[in-house]
Amino acid sequence: MEAQISIDLLNKAVGDELHAVHQYMYWHFHLDDQGFAPLAALLKRIAIMEMGHVEKLAERILFLKGDVKMAVASPVQPITEPAEILATAARMETDSARDYNKSALQCSTNADAVSKQLFEALVADEESHFDLFDKQLDNIKRFGPNYLALQSFQGSANAPGETGGAE
Repeated sequence: MEAQISIDLLNKAVGDELHAVHQYMYWHFHLDDQGFAPLAALLKRIAIMEMGHVEKLAERILFLKGDVKMAVASPVQPITEPAEILATAARMETDSARDYNKSALQCSTNADAVSKQLFEALVADEESHFDLFDKQLDNIKRFGPNYLALQSFQGSANAPGETGGAE
């Protein structure tokens, strides 16, 4: 096994996951500010899951005697419209699943079964995240402004001083 190949693939994934954390938290803040508490909470939950991915990737890199590169892959996109947020998030998850499938195959070719299994587990998580975003986007398309109005109404039920996204 050539450890550097796996380390490079794992570090690329760290950058992608860090980008997702930053992007999803940005969207969480904006959706919460707009009164869309359920959507804001969804983005926050997934951002936290993505942080867990960074941790797993970093542990594997360190096991392989590499250094964890904490470089965010892309800057945060200043998108604030709920439907555009969900479409972009769904696309990010699809792209990650595709990339992680390729990384799993490369790790397999490189005789690194543990990194391969890590990437396969990440694919399952990313597909699950895609499904959550896609369902919300589908609801917006099916129900239009009424769906977002319900999101906003649910968020307004918080007591003064509480934010809908606080968990």
